[in-house]
Amino acid sequence: MASQKRQMRLGAFIMATGHHIAAWRHPDAQADAGLNIDHYRDLVQTAERGKFDLVFVADSPAGWERAKDPEALRRTAQGAHFEPVTLWAALSQVTSRIGFVATASTTYEDPYLLARKFASLDYISKGRAAWNVVTTGADVSKNFSIPGHPAHADRYARAEEFVDLVKGLWDSYEDDAFIRDKESGVYLDPDKVHQLDHKGQFFSVSGPLNVGRPVQGYPVIVQAGASEAGRELAARTAEMIFTANQTLEDAQEFYSDVKGRLARYGRSPDELLISPGIFPVLGGTEAEAKANYDYIQSLVHPSVAWNILSRHYKGVDLSAYSLDDPAPPLPDSTELNKSRLKLVTDLVSRNNMTLREFYLAVATARGHRTVVGTPEQVADAMQKWFDNGAADAFNIMPPILPTGLTDFVDQVVPILRKRGLFREEYEGATLRENLGLRRPPNGLALKAQQGEAARAAG
Repeated sequence: MASQKRQMRLGAFIMATGHHIAAWRHPDAQADAGLNIDHYRDLVQTAERGKFDLVFVADSPAGWERAKDPEALRRTAQGAHFEPVTLWAALSQVTSRIGFVATASTTYEDPYLLARKFASLDYISKGRAAWNVVTTGADVSKNFSIPGHPAHADRYARAEEFVDLVKGLWDSYEDDAFIRDKESGVYLDPDKVHQLDHKGQFFSVSGPLNVGRPVQGYPVIVQAGASEAGRELAARTAEMIFTANQTLEDAQEFYSDVKGRLARYGRSPDELLISPGIFPVLGGTEAEAKANYDYIQSLVHPSVAWNILSRHYKGVDLSAYSLDDPAPPLPDSTELNKSRLKLVTDLVSRNNMTLREFYLAVATARGHRTVVGTPEQVADAMQKWFDNGAADAFNIMPPILPTGLTDFVDQVVPILRKRGLFREEYEGATLRENLGLRRPPNGLALKAQQGEAARAAG
């Protein structure tokens, strides 16, 4: 029997008004989107109509950095948006198959509370939750009563322990621990409850969790770091990784490098899905797509442009430069987002950009790949990466919302289906089933069984 043709997975990466920095000014945008639940409801239902695997919102446990620049704050629409777990819990009730990826920080959250809320989201959504594990590059320590932002290496060391601890808490109960037999009066089998008793470098947590084992065993684990530490964390713990790449060669290097690390953790390549971001600007013709691109770029106010540049050129005096001057070298070190720094550095050096060209390039999708063209050309661009060892999935980043997502679903998805690259219907009821990921065994139950077997043998 011939094997089934490999198919790509699709995620809708939602920024309230759209991914473009000036999206809120576009006539098609929902200007109050950040705090408009009806807007998000329509988006997730559109994505589910297109049979997308998941929807995702980025999040940070603090206000936006540009709040330090009152003029930029005045002119951008990213200062207010919903907390993602709360948002997805509500929207899971108006959908039935699409998965929900919520971002939560291992640097600024508590393992027990995080494990509890994601287990709850998995039950509320009937098995459609995912956790995007981030270490938080920005220094938001002043909001959390802690003595300063941890260094990059310390954040990742904490993240390693954090993820293991959360998984252990999710294993507190075996799947059949809750008997709920009214006749006998037995509600719970204590032999199937496991005490974690974790004592590590960063955390001491007893357990058990006060939620049953999640529907999926564990909510799907997603990660987005591309630094050396980020790649290693993904290889050991993640099941999907969101990445930003500009060229096929860079995407292939990342794909092969991360997949190549899995064997050392006893994992196979199909246990981790690589999902680059793509910012599609559509038009009925190439000329129309280019006009759509030029129009949205024209909406970037000069004060926003300089704010974008100042955030990338920390500590560099740009007062003597004009926007048409060649972009100077970017700072070569950071304790913040190291992978994104490398991405934009390569972007500037590869293309010999002016400052204007640089801010326009990152005003779209902050360094993710931008494709401007017809629906067929966007599908071609995705297929080329999918067929050539650069992607298993794509995180679609609509420039403007809601129209950017609707146009992709109505115009690009049918082409992918016609080529046999994307599903006609969902394969299962849970996010794991639709992504083709196995349900993990209960680690604490296995450990207890192994201990019993050893005692019996000894």
